[in-house]
Amino acid sequence: MIRLIRPYITFDEVEADFRQMFADGMFTRGQHVEGFRKEIAAYCGVSYAHLATSATTALSVCLKLLGVGRGDEVVVSDFSFPATANVVEDLGARPVFADVSLETYNMLPATLEARITERTKAVIFVDAFGNPTGLHDILAICHAHGIPLIEDAACAIGSSERGVKVGGIADLTCFSFHPRKLLTTGEGGAITTRCDDWSAWFDIKLNHGARGMLGYGLNFVEQGYNYRLSEPQAIMGRVQLRKLDAIVAERNEIRKAYIEGLSGAGFVPQARGSDVVHNVQSLVFRVPSGVDRDALIGRLREQGVETTIGTYSLSGTTYYRRCYDNVQPNAVRLQHETLTVPCYTGVDVETVCTAILTNISG
Repeated sequence: MIRLIRPYITFDEVEADFRQMFADGMFTRGQHVEGFRKEIAAYCGVSYAHLATSATTALSVCLKLLGVGRGDEVVVSDFSFPATANVVEDLGARPVFADVSLETYNMLPATLEARITERTKAVIFVDAFGNPTGLHDILAICHAHGIPLIEDAACAIGSSERGVKVGGIADLTCFSFHPRKLLTTGEGGAITTRCDDWSAWFDIKLNHGARGMLGYGLNFVEQGYNYRLSEPQAIMGRVQLRKLDAIVAERNEIRKAYIEGLSGAGFVPQARGSDVVHNVQSLVFRVPSGVDRDALIGRLREQGVETTIGTYSLSGTTYYRRCYDNVQPNAVRLQHETLTVPCYTGVDVETVCTAILTNISG
């Protein structure tokens, strides 16, 4: 099987630190957790990074920081994994879906403008498959309306727009370290921000609401959560962060090879701005007109090539269609027309392209 993705980490790279961790017995809140935090912040060019259990919990705690609750609205990119909207719904607020570009797959500025109301408490922009194209434009609209921008950068660590790394653009940025991401810790996530007050709030809320000591115990000054990343996860993350830029460069070379192999048959790659560095977290194409994308995925799997859909139209899911009946046409179209192909070091691009082309011509 030619798998969809393989992690960019080996046991040899972490063995020494793992052995030391076992010898020390320090499995949480150790030197690697603190080191990983600082290294993410430095990489993104911001003052603060906070680790979390996932991008989902990171998004949720960011919304709580902003006071989002019942009766509020949050404008959300419609082409994403359901977690992006679920965190809004979970707080009793309403996710308001903004349609996306058929070329970049990212939130359309004009659609955002049309969705903003007096009830809008925040905007969540999704870097589709790690592509931050249009992020600065969305940020400008948000700030013109006095609305904070949360970036769902689950896929986008290592990407940049206008020379600024993702993590240093939006007011709040949330990353994922899920196994399908370029930097994986198994599960996990992070939040970046430049705001001193927000960072201080995260320090407390992500640690059960504790700040400092009270006698011989913790001083619990707020209600909080255990959303902490563990020491083994941080060890894995630090190793990959050091080589992330090289991984991004390599994946862009793989992307070029796929474009050369498939574009003549009508496969259209995800577009990105000329001022964007895209980490190619997922390599996604729109399939040619008339091709049954789902049937193609099934045939390729039978032949040992793992592919999958792009992602979902949130407004078109059974749950959100039932709740709000406000389906966004571009996102629905992309859900049915996008194909994710294998992309990692050593992938046999020629074999994958041949399999795809054979299955659409027959």
